[in-house]
Amino acid sequence: MNPDIKTILYSEEQIRERSEELGKQIAEDYRDRPQAPLLVALLRGSVPFLAELIKHIDLDIEYDFMDVTSYEGTNSTGDIKILKDLDTSVKGRDILVVEDIVDTGKTVAAVREMLMHKGASSVKIVTLLNKPSRRTEQEEPDYVGFFVDNLFVVGFGMDFNQKYRCLPYIGVLKDELYQ
Repeated sequence: MNPDIKTILYSEEQIRERSEELGKQIAEDYRDRPQAPLLVALLRGSVPFLAELIKHIDLDIEYDFMDVTSYEGTNSTGDIKILKDLDTSVKGRDILVVEDIVDTGKTVAAVREMLMHKGASSVKIVTLLNKPSRRTEQEEPDYVGFFVDNLFVVGFGMDFNQKYRCLPYIGVLKDELYQ
């Protein structure tokens, strides 16, 4: 375990198992649609989750990336910035936004609204972690890996100032490192 981590919340094995369950559910939910969903991963945190999740979706899916930010340090600014938009058209497509963590809900609400405005048929959200205690928007993910209390978590894509993303598990960062 990394010495900066207070405790491990979800192990690599737990993440893999839950990603497999989510992938099977997503495949079942979209199997009878005319076209598989376009997965839209929000950079950078969702990349490890996307990589694990797509192994378990038994559909001919496509994926693309958006770079969206609203954080400075440990806090959400509430100001959503699109740093990189999609290269793929969403018009008439079912979209599944892949997120590492849904916290306040502002980012996924803004992304959902933007994708619908661009002509998506539907927009659903799959997140590795859901932190409903911090929700300020009426935005709930459609697929949830795990629920997490109001803790500062890192690993499996989630970072603190770009560090700890590559940890193969999700852990709680020691308080003294960010307070």
